[in-house]
Amino acid sequence: MHAGRWFEMSAEIVLVGLNARYRHTAFGLRCLQANLGDLESRSKLLEFTINERATDMAEKILAEQPSIVGLGVYIWNLPLVQELVSLLRNVEPDLHIVLGGPEVSHEIETQPWLELADYVVCGEGEQVFALLCKQLLSGEKPAMKIIAGTTPDMADLAWPYRLYTKEDVAHRVVYVEASRGCPYRCEFCLSSLDKKMREVPLDGFFEQIDDLLERGALDFKFIDRTFNLSMPFALAILAFFKARLREGLSLHFEMVPERLPEALLAALADFPRGVVQLEVGVQTFNEAVARRISRPLKVAKISANLAALHAQTPVHMHVDLIAGLPGEDVPSFAAGFDRLQALGPHEIQLGILKRLKGAPITRHTKAFGMVYHQAPPFEVLQTETMSFNELQELKRVARFWDLVVNNGQLPKSSALIWQGQDSVFAAFREFSAWLYGVTRRCSHIKLLKLAEYLLDFLLEVRGMSEDVVGPIIVADLSRTGGRRLPRRLQVFQHLLPPKQPLNRSIGLKRQRRHQG
Repeated sequence: MHAGRWFEMSAEIVLVGLNARYRHTAFGLRCLQANLGDLESRSKLLEFTINERATDMAEKILAEQPSIVGLGVYIWNLPLVQELVSLLRNVEPDLHIVLGGPEVSHEIETQPWLELADYVVCGEGEQVFALLCKQLLSGEKPAMKIIAGTTPDMADLAWPYRLYTKEDVAHRVVYVEASRGCPYRCEFCLSSLDKKMREVPLDGFFEQIDDLLERGALDFKFIDRTFNLSMPFALAILAFFKARLREGLSLHFEMVPERLPEALLAALADFPRGVVQLEVGVQTFNEAVARRISRPLKVAKISANLAALHAQTPVHMHVDLIAGLPGEDVPSFAAGFDRLQALGPHEIQLGILKRLKGAPITRHTKAFGMVYHQAPPFEVLQTETMSFNELQELKRVARFWDLVVNNGQLPKSSALIWQGQDSVFAAFREFSAWLYGVTRRCSHIKLLKLAEYLLDFLLEVRGMSEDVVGPIIVADLSRTGGRRLPRRLQVFQHLLPPKQPLNRSIGLKRQRRHQG
């Protein structure tokens, strides 16, 4: 490091997180820092968002005068990490740069930019990163650049939760982890490579969560790939939080839809509305496609379980479908979408297949004509059964569905798009094409302007009466209050209630919009 710098030295090890947005927190880096042992006091965590400039980040990093910089590399931050690593290497050639994360844990030979790093940790890094830092700070230089991570028992790792700051617990998502691994083999997912299921010791875990609750944490997101594998484990966690309910508490879990015994259904039904959000991975209703990607489907069981969650519990259901899977065409995807929408989820996340590095989905590339974008997020561009134009259109459908329906701000108005139509998907696809034709954009459309576009579509294309549609749109807009209506809707102004303060409950605003 340069001598005589006016910056005060504060950390020899700097862990750098480039998050997608401010509300997110770098959980993996907190796990690394918590397991540095005696070196933790010589480390510092710096978090940025991907909207910041690499030069500004580099300045703040180098202000610490570190010897070691560790960066977590993910699909959403890869281009910015590449730029930042290049900057750091050029400005401080002697800096030890260590990379880890899913984007650098596989296919390393295809990523020439990794030559800029000194070391790459593949897989779980808590134990090997601590050893590497100890070696580097003592003057040793490990011979191997590529370092394989370990799969430790969860009981052998230090808890990271004390590293959440006061600001974190007050304003950001608190990621928590009760287990690692996944027994399923879904080929589009990297978790299919991690065959060893490991759970945390619950007594110690509950002590950590109790401390977070006492410090004011409310927004908890479990990163476990499959929360509902072990029923005693899942039920114990739900019972813990049920006994500690408080205003604004938000719990997010990922679950597989096939496993919903009566005990779990009853436990979920016992929570107040809006507290529990479930991210449910359906992905496809095409059984042949599901078998092809090593995800055998029990369609009847999945349908019954989703219907039961909708009818018997107050949980917020966010259900995933993937377009572009090998062998699935648009009619098949549309049929699956319609089937899912009829089961009553609050949100359908329509995703486009991504080719994650190391994921086994690549084995279908030749047989099914899979062509992927070479830049992040590496989405499929065309397949043997879906053309480039069809997939481009589906991306727009996905974006507009999220903007108009998932967002929950126009619930009754948006349902008019498919009212009286044979297919929800076909009806919304028609609206999506119309809206893109009018705006030539898929984002940055403000709510009031979106409401006007929706009014135009319903009048011009669906042939509905303004006297019917106008009051419904105004009623939707009135749910959050405080907005000045467009002139053409002001005729229905008498339907607006007095101005209401916007709901600012942590982590719940979007979910509460769906509660009616």
